[in-house]
Amino acid sequence: MKPFYATGIFLLLLTSVCSAQNVPQDASEDALVKITRSGSQPPEIGIPDYYTGIVRKEALFDAEDPSRVAGGVVTYEPGARTAWHVHPLGQVLIISSGTGLVQQWGQPVQEVSEGDIIWIPAGVKHWHGATDGSRMRHVVITESLDGKSVEWLEKVEQHDG
Repeated sequence: MKPFYATGIFLLLLTSVCSAQNVPQDASEDALVKITRSGSQPPEIGIPDYYTGIVRKEALFDAEDPSRVAGGVVTYEPGARTAWHVHPLGQVLIISSGTGLVQQWGQPVQEVSEGDIIWIPAGVKHWHGATDGSRMRHVVITESLDGKSVEWLEKVEQHDG
């Protein structure tokens, strides 16, 4: 039952985020629906400056004017994680499989699992990744401000999890 609930929440969040944009009610006759076929965008390996361990990132969709919203899927092998970072307009993570960890600067590490949804407010320093014993995969939805969606900071030295 958790995956259905998470899917419903994902659609609600996506609808809410997309409808918050200032999109004209009169769609242009020239506007076309865009379909990105599954598997058409090959995964990228996370850059070692920003990740510890093996991380694969798959873009699902990029922001197209006037939207600022982009989404993807990120898979962390056991023990892999991000560096500390912040998002200028926040971020939503929807855990789709496995067990992971998330930590806000100055707060305890929290464990997350399939079906959990994490809202990270704008400007909050945090990291996330897989536990040492489990792979973790999440859908990510992020907005850009002036073309920038993330500011990478220092690597996570140690974590309790």
